[in-house]
Amino acid sequence: MNKKLFISSAIGAVLTTTSLGALAVPDQPQQWEKCAGIAKAGANDCGALDGSHGCAGQAKADNLANEWVYVPSGTCDKITGGRVAALKPAK
Repeated sequence: MNKKLFISSAIGAVLTTTSLGALAVPDQPQQWEKCAGIAKAGANDCGALDGSHGCAGQAKADNLANEWVYVPSGTCDKITGGRVAALKPAK
């Protein structure tokens, strides 16, 4: 590979990464809430509220009442079927 092509590729990669990175990540919420009733099958964020399992990714069906995901505080009540189970400070 010639030196000019290498430098052009490197500059292009830096510019692409910089411009995409600025748009991809929103501000982190100050609080999160456990939102029950909206998790998709296999996409829950930890153990079930009823204690039927203790790990993420084990929801057997969509929108089960005891399965939950973290969402930014104030969001859960706006989602059809969502119910706030608990709040958690952001890290």
